[in-house]
Amino acid sequence: MTGPRRLVVVGDVLLDEDVEGVATRLAPDAPAPVVDVTDDRRHPGGAGLAAALAARGGREVVLVTALGDDAASEAVRRQLRGRVRLVEIPLRGTLPVKTRVLAGGRPLVRIDRGGGEPGQPEPGEPDEAVRTALAEAHAVLVADYGRHTARAVRRHLEAVVPRTPLVWDPHPKGDAPVPGARLVTPNAAEARGLCPGDGESLRAYAERGSRLADRWQAAGVAVTLGERGVLLTRPAGGTPMLVPAPYRAGGDPCGAGDCFAATTAAALADGALPEEALQRAVAEAAAFVAAGGAGNPALWRTEPDPPVRQAPATDPFAVAERVRARGGTVVATGGCFDLLHAGHVGLLESARRIGDCLIVCLNSDASVARLKGPGRPINPVADRARVLQALGSVDAVAVFDEATPQELLTRLRPDVWVKGGDYSVQELPEAETLRAWGGQAVVLPYLDGRSTTMLARRAARAAVPLKPGGPTA
Repeated sequence: MTGPRRLVVVGDVLLDEDVEGVATRLAPDAPAPVVDVTDDRRHPGGAGLAAALAARGGREVVLVTALGDDAASEAVRRQLRGRVRLVEIPLRGTLPVKTRVLAGGRPLVRIDRGGGEPGQPEPGEPDEAVRTALAEAHAVLVADYGRHTARAVRRHLEAVVPRTPLVWDPHPKGDAPVPGARLVTPNAAEARGLCPGDGESLRAYAERGSRLADRWQAAGVAVTLGERGVLLTRPAGGTPMLVPAPYRAGGDPCGAGDCFAATTAAALADGALPEEALQRAVAEAAAFVAAGGAGNPALWRTEPDPPVRQAPATDPFAVAERVRARGGTVVATGGCFDLLHAGHVGLLESARRIGDCLIVCLNSDASVARLKGPGRPINPVADRARVLQALGSVDAVAVFDEATPQELLTRLRPDVWVKGGDYSVQELPEAETLRAWGGQAVVLPYLDGRSTTMLARRAARAAVPLKPGGPTA
């Protein structure tokens, strides 16, 4: 079978409603904000959101869930139709509806309706279609929201877990995962609730995760720690693996856990190792939050958008536009940055202090080869960009293929263009380009005696020729 492989999601569906508006005044009868509504959106939450996210990109997803005859259940069916295949368990009662009221994109209050008391309504008995769907899965995700769908299907889950990767996203009011789960994904608060104790250090969470893995007889427990990333632990201790978030994703975190769990399970379905699956999931969850989270209207268009591959937070044009919109100064610099050295770091730090963001225009591999000759670049463009993006002074990187970045600068329109070294402003070909929109080119002092060429020559002189038959480098 080629392409994305089949994923079965088992769990509790909710109906989420976002009431968007603006609040510019208080009510006359109470110190409460008045929200003038501008938009009202409804979409599946819980396991329904996880299934819809997993189905982006064309993956076949089957959702096993409990739905009733109420209006909320029908709204969920309409939203999921054409995205996932529903295998329904009868629901005795009404589907919960969770309404967030937001002002300026920030939640003011959440209102929960329907669903009755905790433990109610109750899913009915699963039929043969549930067993068949699980037997045909390449991986299973249990999205437990404490409404007992997982409990109703538990014996079928126990039957498939010995041969099928299973990810269990737990809930404080839900049941323990079935023994043998490949990964269990509690968040930090859930891990603290399940394993009370002092401390929120990585060591404390590593100990909690290891104890939970032993308790649940799970192959691994991945504790999600928000902006710190995810900590993967195993039973009986051992060194945990931390998968850090690729960047700080400012945005709506609602649904990030569902995105993380869905991406993890989908990667396991395609044959990824748990460590690889978690790396993909952390990156996708960060991009999901940056794009607006579960409230992003693009998620629920008739034709779902493909997964976001480049985070808006690091897109150079988006960075420049955001800084300009708030009246800030956009600074850009450029170069090959083949072997990053102290001279580069000093230049970049000085350039960043000039304005409110720094965008590096980076020569592509072909551009470097034309400028520097055979043997260059030493490092490919993906590696050079990644090293630059890791610096605190650099906000974004834009790659160009030409000999000079003039065409790229015309699109970026920075306020200041920075070069280091022995140039004069009059010698910079970019100076005239910047004058077209009132920008300024400047030259900064360069740290003497540092250059990529000198470093490469020094490394070549220091290399010791290896004797035939000797150890390899």
